[in-house]
Amino acid sequence: MDSQSGFPEEKAIQPASVTAMDDNVPETPTGTAENTTAVLDHKAERAIVWKLDTRLLPILSIMYLFNALDKSNLGNAKTAGLEKALHLGPNQYSLILSVFFVPYVLTAPVLGVIGKKFGPSRVLPLMMFSFGSFTLLTTACHNFAGIMALRWFLGMSESAFFPIVIYYQTMFYRRGELARRLAVFYAASSIAGAFGGLLAFGVFQINGGVFGADERFRYLFLVEGACSVLFALFAFWYLPRTAAQAHFLTPEQRKLAHHRIAVDSSAVVNEKFDLRSALKIFREPTNWIILAIEVCLGVPLQSVTLFLPQIIARLGYSTVKTNLYTVAPNISGAVVLLLLGFASDYTRLRFPFVAAGFLFTFIGFVIYAAIDVEKQLHVAYFASFMMTWGTSAPSVLLEVLYNNNMAHESRRVLMTSIAVPMANIMGLVSSNIFRSQDAPQYIPALITTAAFGGTGIVLTLLLGAYMIIDNKRRDRRQGVVVKAKDIPTEKLYDGPVSPDFRWFL
Repeated sequence: MDSQSGFPEEKAIQPASVTAMDDNVPETPTGTAENTTAVLDHKAERAIVWKLDTRLLPILSIMYLFNALDKSNLGNAKTAGLEKALHLGPNQYSLILSVFFVPYVLTAPVLGVIGKKFGPSRVLPLMMFSFGSFTLLTTACHNFAGIMALRWFLGMSESAFFPIVIYYQTMFYRRGELARRLAVFYAASSIAGAFGGLLAFGVFQINGGVFGADERFRYLFLVEGACSVLFALFAFWYLPRTAAQAHFLTPEQRKLAHHRIAVDSSAVVNEKFDLRSALKIFREPTNWIILAIEVCLGVPLQSVTLFLPQIIARLGYSTVKTNLYTVAPNISGAVVLLLLGFASDYTRLRFPFVAAGFLFTFIGFVIYAAIDVEKQLHVAYFASFMMTWGTSAPSVLLEVLYNNNMAHESRRVLMTSIAVPMANIMGLVSSNIFRSQDAPQYIPALITTAAFGGTGIVLTLLLGAYMIIDNKRRDRRQGVVVKAKDIPTEKLYDGPVSPDFRWFL
């Protein structure tokens, strides 16, 4: 165990070459590590990782916390009269949810490329400023047309946020360190559900003020939007462009931080985006399976994110208690995500934990659909916990899985910018299967969500089995037994077409 960071200790990188850099590091060098020699010992590496964990992860986690809040606050607002205040007609609430995902998918690859070109440290705060501003403007909405327009632009401004954050973290952490760090970061999404419930609990008890008793939900948009805008300004000033330019590292640590990425993350560090080379991801069949798994995980993920308050409302609690009772399931989801993330890095395995996450959510939805909720309240509430246990982990660990298997930065950022929106566009399914006419049971929605989860389990296990078999086949061809962690990433630039390639499972 890493005595400073609290994370399981990584083996020190063996002596290897690293590109020489000026102490001030005005520009991040490109290319593989091929000039001078540098050695990373345990102590030096722990010091670097500790600084990254304490200076980088909290900022990214807070940013994603507000991202998740601004995306999912409609569920809380709906319980406090949003539909009535905006004079929404039948199924118009579902349309409001659905419209968010159209620009979310259409613009994500473009913004992902922009994030690569101009740097995540600049693009992420600008995106945060944008979605915070659109959330603020929602406070002034009074009709269906207004909120539809704002949700469109909100979806556009949030579209590539998570993909760019994933790529950004691969610029600082080695492959075996990534899952638990992304889990810590993504836990902010689950905590957002809990914090959003607590915030709604407090806001919905406000009497008087700027908004009337029937429009207290507007305080949600006001507070969350303002916080997003203000924090975006701080993040723009604070976030480092690359590991080699991190202001909180010493000049020597910057060199070593760059070296860590050169030998165990990117074959070419900070390479310029090459669209032609990036598009080769579509030649690899496993990437199509990954996209199919993203589709399967998207429905449970979006169903829980968007409709957990409505699912818990079926238990018969008041509006205030319904929002309060969403807190515990979301917190437990964050805890399980962290456990699976740490276990994944400890075992250096990805796909078994992706399948485990799918299984939790699958069981939760099956239980909730099968029982008489009104007579078995405690069982139903426990099922809502299981729903949250498996919504985040498959998303995080699947992203880690394919990022670990792509040493080519351009392919990595393009794949992430396509795969993550594939999961999010399934919000179109989730927002239309939870129909008002099926309330309060929502049986068709529960069955559909469980079916997607079950399919995700099967596809994940098939993908893992293929990777294991292919690794053994490659070992036989070369007459050696090699693990993915033993191969320098500079040899993995061409991906599976290289005979030296081994799948990071």
